[in-house]
Amino acid sequence: MKALPAVLLLLVSSVLAGCASPGAPELRPYTAQETRELALEALNRRGLSFDEYQQKKAELLGRPSVFDAQGEISAQRNISRRHPAS
Repeated sequence: MKALPAVLLLLVSSVLAGCASPGAPELRPYTAQETRELALEALNRRGLSFDEYQQKKAELLGRPSVFDAQGEISAQRNISRRHPAS
């Protein structure tokens, strides 16, 4: 008979301890890298065409797109950016 009150007391104290602890983690602002990663993850889930995806990704990363109108990479444009003509 003494076990029942002990179990009830333990159960009540566990419930009260759980209610007293903070439920949500401390809020903090996202860093620029975290914001960029979240935007890229959201972009991946949007189901865009390849061209639209590459264009939006280049905008997010702050890089100009190196794809031409057909969605193919232009090797000449890429080479000219890396090695300017002397």
